[in-house]
Amino acid sequence: MGDWRKSTYSSANGGQCVETASGNGVVLVRDTVDRDGAVLGFSAQAWTAFTASLR
Repeated sequence: MGDWRKSTYSSANGGQCVETASGNGVVLVRDTVDRDGAVLGFSAQAWTAFTASLR
């Protein structure tokens, strides 16, 4: 899996922050504040459709 990247839309004050990592056709998402907590996994196709719907 690739390196974790913090969203450019995350606030600098530690509020609503997410990170993603991708590789092998999968995108993982986690809470930046709770890095040892739950990790959500999505297919790359599902993640692309989700992010496109936000624009």
